[in-house]
Amino acid sequence: MQLTKIAGALALGLSVTATAADYSMTVNKDRLLNAQNEPQNWLMMNGDYGSLRYSKLSQINRDNVKNLRMVWGMALGGMQDVAANGPENEVNPLIDNGFMYTTDGWGTVYKIDARNPNKGEFVWIADPGVTHKGNVSRTRGIALWEDLVIANLPDGRVVGINRDNGEIVWDKKILVANEFGRKERFFAAPITADGKVIIANGAGDGKTRGWIAALDARTGNELWRWYAVPAPGEPGSETWKDKNQAWKTGGGGLWQTGSYDPATRLTIWGTGNPIPQYDPQARGGDNLYTNSAVAINIDTGKLAWYFQYTPNDSWDYDEVGIHMLHDAQIDGKTRKVVTHFARNGFFYTLDRTNGKFIKADQYVNDVNWTKGINPKTGMPLEYDPRLDVQIYNPAARSLRGDPMKRTCPTWHGGIAHQPTAFNPVKNIAYGVGTEGCFTQNGAEVRYIKGGGDIDEKASDKRDYTSDLYYGSITAFDTVKHKVVAKAVTDIEIRSGTIATAGGIVFTALQDGWVVAYNDDTLEELWRFNVGTPLKGAPVTYAIGARQYLAVQTSGRHLHPKKFDKLENSSYLFVFALN
Repeated sequence: MQLTKIAGALALGLSVTATAADYSMTVNKDRLLNAQNEPQNWLMMNGDYGSLRYSKLSQINRDNVKNLRMVWGMALGGMQDVAANGPENEVNPLIDNGFMYTTDGWGTVYKIDARNPNKGEFVWIADPGVTHKGNVSRTRGIALWEDLVIANLPDGRVVGINRDNGEIVWDKKILVANEFGRKERFFAAPITADGKVIIANGAGDGKTRGWIAALDARTGNELWRWYAVPAPGEPGSETWKDKNQAWKTGGGGLWQTGSYDPATRLTIWGTGNPIPQYDPQARGGDNLYTNSAVAINIDTGKLAWYFQYTPNDSWDYDEVGIHMLHDAQIDGKTRKVVTHFARNGFFYTLDRTNGKFIKADQYVNDVNWTKGINPKTGMPLEYDPRLDVQIYNPAARSLRGDPMKRTCPTWHGGIAHQPTAFNPVKNIAYGVGTEGCFTQNGAEVRYIKGGGDIDEKASDKRDYTSDLYYGSITAFDTVKHKVVAKAVTDIEIRSGTIATAGGIVFTALQDGWVVAYNDDTLEELWRFNVGTPLKGAPVTYAIGARQYLAVQTSGRHLHPKKFDKLENSSYLFVFALN
């Protein structure tokens, strides 16, 4: 083992052998555009630019999945100094022709030779030297571009790492604190497209303004930036009708990776809730561009279109979740669409060329905040554009001074950040998340004199409880636009899904189970317990003729329903047929 110092960070060159250099084709533009046609690999966090998480591999199928066994595992780092609630390490490895690339919650990046059917071996470990004090262990993944592995770090840096030797090629500090000392943070994995690295500030709930930015993939230099909460005078600022300057800490964080449509050169992301979350009277108006799907031109950084799901939200129904890009049959015609399991409980289909609403239908079991979605506009039926503060269903909408009111779905929504999947042969979308309701009172949020920053001490206390709280996996027919199957779990699912040509949907549970379901009926076909919490979605790949399934462990999630029966770990597990 050789220890070398590189640009102020550490890189451990471990067992770099001749076999590690056998494969030299870089992950270039054409390969990313055609990622679905390399089912042996997994080149992007969500599988492809459309975020479909569908694999054409079928060696593992409904008939033989019961014979799936663990074939090797590797311990990773990243569990030092983690918070009591456990790190948000909702990550899966990337695979390129037998080599894995992954990261942990403190930003260390690993290259693993996975070609041996019985074990993995480190090729290199690159530690960018993130200081733990003042930072939070958290990651949703990395990206590949040509000969680089690109990672955004808990301390606000973005690094480009040489994929062959683990050396840090460039290192850029991107995130800052706003004028009130509120820190921006990376929650979503980067994506790479046409020589650009697309990144986002996810700390909307941390009282910053969410944004999307592009960096030059070769240098890390920033090319453009778009803010989800507009400043006064910018388009959309007229929808913030308050005197508190709430836009300065307005939220709209982006904390799950977006998709990319090469035909239109638009990257499509979901934005988070406005701040303060639960007092809509503190920030009257629709609060654009929070709770929205937004399409940004990757060349200019300009907003091409948007669709807002829940204007003037007061339930934390941020729509940061995956937006899947695919073709669909709508009224007998093939349309290019974006589909989304919304946190507010409805499944939406939009035209991805212009953001126009097509249809929406309920997919969670319980919804009461609205009577439904207007089939023409896509807005909640009760939405009134003349109102600064929306009423929706008064029985479920807690305004200032109101007593406890029960709302469905829960503030964790049906499906939030969890990566979803789409089977393009069957036209079925799959999502995992949370079912249930919650109760809260109406609490006024007050601002420090001078405006812009929230006065936590002077604000009213918000009380809340949860009920009917459990997990689910949902299969949604995107042509008939209805739920075709649903399975439930005792606790919320924090990981994600993958669908395969073998007729299987895989997911992972916080109580340690990796589970396979029949993709038509969601009948359970197989499960294996790894003895540690799982919040990362499984992925599948192949080496030669053999198909594998990989899942990476994480930390516990202890709210709102306490689950504390397993210990945190940072591990990579790989499965294959006997």
